[in-house]
Amino acid sequence: MLESARSIVDEHADLERQLADPAVHGDQAVLRRLNKRYAALAPTVAAYHAWRASIADVGAAEELAAEDAAFAEELPALRGTRDDAEDRLRRLLIPRDPDDDRDVILEVKAGEGGEESALFAGDLLRMYLRYAERRGWRTEIIDATESDLGGYKDVSVAVKAKGTLEPGDAPWALLKYEGGVHRVQRVPVTESQGRIHTSAAGVLVMPEVEDVAEVELHDNDLKIDVYRSSGPGGQSVNTTDSAVRITHLPTGTVVSCQNEKSQLQNKESAMRVLRARLLQMARDEAAAAASDARRSQVRTVDRSERIRTYNFPENRIADHRTGYKAYNLDHVLDGDLDPVVASAVELDEASRLAAVAGSDA
Repeated sequence: MLESARSIVDEHADLERQLADPAVHGDQAVLRRLNKRYAALAPTVAAYHAWRASIADVGAAEELAAEDAAFAEELPALRGTRDDAEDRLRRLLIPRDPDDDRDVILEVKAGEGGEESALFAGDLLRMYLRYAERRGWRTEIIDATESDLGGYKDVSVAVKAKGTLEPGDAPWALLKYEGGVHRVQRVPVTESQGRIHTSAAGVLVMPEVEDVAEVELHDNDLKIDVYRSSGPGGQSVNTTDSAVRITHLPTGTVVSCQNEKSQLQNKESAMRVLRARLLQMARDEAAAAASDARRSQVRTVDRSERIRTYNFPENRIADHRTGYKAYNLDHVLDGDLDPVVASAVELDEASRLAAVAGSDA
């Protein structure tokens, strides 16, 4: 497995030669693609060279120790450095999700619990917006349907990284684990007797389509309806038919957008979401056909299908997939989501590493 990194080193060197070619700089799309791949391979290449150097250091020290006992004292530290370098390289060589460097479109939908669920959906949205801010990502609300009490029946937000990131630091690499049903336990604002209620909201995370050619859409497959935008309680927020609903006939996927005043802008936003949904559907179908171990996302907002519980009376957050539990719910809802996400990343990496080890055996 570790020696297979040589092919990555060779690819990195080939990309470096291509980037040095002035002709490549005339095509900005190709240049971006090559730069992105070059940057993505750089940590693995550096880890490979560090590993090879550590092996050479241990070998040299072992030879010298045979002649001079003083060099034997250095061996434990050098071997520790070698083992650390090997572990880092092995982790970087774990087969990764090809979408890990993508931006995402994240949807939050109210589920069981009525108005309380919509309020919780609003809490989740703010949590993700603050988490994105902490990580230096940009966010854009694509579409939102508010509830009467200020929550959200559903909301879609684009999350985009700035610049080139280290592997595993892009929005999809971290937020993909948020897909599923989130359960909340608290006393709703609508509860007059102080009883704790349980409700749920659903989160769907999809990789953003970078190139429209990735998802082929034909006009004949689309049914586009326009209607008048409306706000909470049916109050009109627009006097023109600017809201857009697009139905993808082959799959029955329906996307609607009404946030923008322009019908054209709403159509463009709806198309972005539609492409992302269709790309995710294609990824899921391919993964299922290949019996891939990739984590699936819960599509239904059912309290029994929960991935995480937010318990307000105990200030507790618990992830039911990873076993993570902490009593700092207030901090998590303020965007301190890294430890929770890290538990999912670690579990995923461990399963991938085990799969690789099994295939090498």
